Amino acid sequence: MAASHDPTAPLYLGLMSGTSADGIDAALVQFPAAGGCRFVDGLTTAWEPTLRRQVVALGEGGEVASLDELGDVDARIGLAFAGAANALLAQAGLPAAAVRAIGSHGQTVRHRPTASPAFTLQLGDANRIAEGTGITTIADFRRRDVAAGGQGAPLMPAFHLAMLGTADEDRAVLNLGGIANLSLIPRQGTLLGFDTGPANALLDGWCQRHTGRPFDADGGFAASGRVIEGLLARWLADPWFALPPPKSTGREQFHLAWAEASIGEGQHAAADVQATLLELSAATVADALLRYQPATRRVLACGGGVRNRELMRRLAARLPNAVVESSAGHGLDPDYMEAMGFAWLAHRTLTGLPGNLPSVTGARGPRILGAIHPA
Repeated sequence: MAASHDPTAPLYLGLMSGTSADGIDAALVQFPAAGGCRFVDGLTTAWEPTLRRQVVALGEGGEVASLDELGDVDARIGLAFAGAANALLAQAGLPAAAVRAIGSHGQTVRHRPTASPAFTLQLGDANRIAEGTGITTIADFRRRDVAAGGQGAPLMPAFHLAMLGTADEDRAVLNLGGIANLSLIPRQGTLLGFDTGPANALLDGWCQRHTGRPFDADGGFAASGRVIEGLLARWLADPWFALPPPKSTGREQFHLAWAEASIGEGQHAAADVQATLLELSAATVADALLRYQPATRRVLACGGGVRNRELMRRLAARLPNAVVESSAGHGLDPDYMEAMGFAWLAHRTLTGLPGNLPSVTGARGPRILGAIHPA
């Protein structure tokens, strides 16, 4: 059953599936008038395997055979998101009428913020979500920011600032999803937020290929290997890492074929490559943090990578002057942080408030994000 909730504050439901496509996260939250975000309940729903394979392939630059296939995938993702929302409501014992709105990120299948014209594409027909749940659904959050000259990502820094900003210390919020991204929150001054490079997407893909397991539990596979310094240096030499923010990326940039191009056939033990991929994630996060906010004293981590103890250990080793800890200690569940954030964006949209931060995305100004699909 759901945690007790304040009947005077409306409920919002956030839906999120990230670059890893390892499940659809659904979170029920409230935003009290006094501020903050109250987590009520959460649930992760597994993808149907065939649909997940299509989603991952498209995210890695694969093509659809026809417009019919694209329309079919879009509709089926929408139905999957609706199913995830309904499953959470059933778990919480709440009717659809209790929820003011759903905020749905959709599934990113292509992200080209530097193309001309720039574009980003998230699938998951929000009409299907509204129809399947009976709840007003806000979706398509990223494209308005892109239309305004921004990257369309990351969008979570605004949520992180609202929930975790403090005048006591320089902080960073680190999302370790398929791609890692940072929200740099100084005690004074302008917030920055940007992607730093691959996190779980490459780790999961390599682990799946060589062990048959979908992810490296606790980082044990990586911990059994050793870092290949030459390979790490070749990966770090990719020009993308040297780009200044604003910047964002995805599977179309960092996928196994990208990693394998620097490995060479049969040259290294699989565990050593896993260890090196993990070190790549830790190094690129730490390098970016030390470059753009070197006085950071606390790193609040969220996303699936929080459960990778070896990754958290390596991050702490590379950031000896900062406390690296889960966001859980600050009242925000690390497994549902992004789903909570899209519920917050839905709340912002319905109250006529902007959801982007131009200092993060590079947009020409604040914009109200998302399209509203009434129940």
